[in-house]
Amino acid sequence: MTSIIDDDAPVRIADFALERFFARWEFAVRYLLCASDVEGYPMADLLALADPESRGLWENLRLGYSESTGHPLLRAEIAALYDGLTADDVLVFAGAEEAIFCLSNVLLGPGDHAVVTWPGYQSLYEVGRATGADVALHELREADGWDLDPDRLIAALRPETRLVVVNGPHNPTGMLPTHAQWSRLTGELSRRGIHLLADEVYRYLEVDEADRLVAGADAFERGISLGVMSKSFAMAGLRIGWLATHDHDFRARCAGFKDYTTICSSAPSEILALIGLRARDTVLKRSRAIVESNLALLDRFFADHADRFAWVRPQGGSIGFPRLLDDEPIEAFATRLVEREGVLLLPGSQFGFPGNHFRIGFGREDLPQALARLEAFVAAG
Repeated sequence: MTSIIDDDAPVRIADFALERFFARWEFAVRYLLCASDVEGYPMADLLALADPESRGLWENLRLGYSESTGHPLLRAEIAALYDGLTADDVLVFAGAEEAIFCLSNVLLGPGDHAVVTWPGYQSLYEVGRATGADVALHELREADGWDLDPDRLIAALRPETRLVVVNGPHNPTGMLPTHAQWSRLTGELSRRGIHLLADEVYRYLEVDEADRLVAGADAFERGISLGVMSKSFAMAGLRIGWLATHDHDFRARCAGFKDYTTICSSAPSEILALIGLRARDTVLKRSRAIVESNLALLDRFFADHADRFAWVRPQGGSIGFPRLLDDEPIEAFATRLVEREGVLLLPGSQFGFPGNHFRIGFGREDLPQALARLEAFVAAG
């Protein structure tokens, strides 16, 4: 039997800068103006959306172990988000983070190469590095409107490249590849037999729904879609994520690796996720309404303060990556802001990104109040 874990290679991984930052600040400030999610869905409102079958599952739930791959009905509902997938093509995890950890350890190791869009969520590249793989960063550039450059990314591929990771809509810039860019990249990866992880946690929050891309799992055999209930579906507290793909061998290896992490997900969370996904039109309508309203407020703010901030309008998601134009370092600006107004911004340095960029989140319902405090702070100098 071939082991999926090298007993002689213990995990050595860098501190997760962004998560350490939030561990310090997330529940200590009044206004989290850099949150990556959408305002959490109220539990009572979610239960009110349950159909008779899911209501029965909730009321009769026994708190035992759940299936390691995920509840069959939940996997079937997730599969319905894609074209031509079945429940057997889906593997459920305790959040997207566990899915990233398992995928990276299954696909990568010493001698392998990966390319990951950056700036970005640190685990998308750091876990791969911890396996011993060589991970190259495909830098998105503000001068290009944070645009994905498929030709430049393809030029970085090597014979030993095993994985490409693209997050779109993108955290933190809000970038979304065009259909032509996506087709160019997925076609080349398919031709070369390289896996693609399409981090699609902000899928369904495109500014223009016509820009929604073909899902990674639908693009080609080795395309993998990463989804989660935390962002577009506004249910971060459920800690439910998933990988969807036609690649049966990869999925089986991930299921085997998962036996060494959570084994299975929370049974109550799986039923609540099922309720949310079955009512996804209602759930997503709420998320889009919050994001659209708040984005309009940010457009006005950045237009009014164009002398202080550079703003590339996001094409999707609930976050953006503006830049402070002042000489003051963004870290100092953010420290003064949180101390004076109780409003937290996320400096780009938490992504390892140089300069005066910062992440701003517009998925929370209290953004108007937080933005008013930021505006007062800016006006005060």
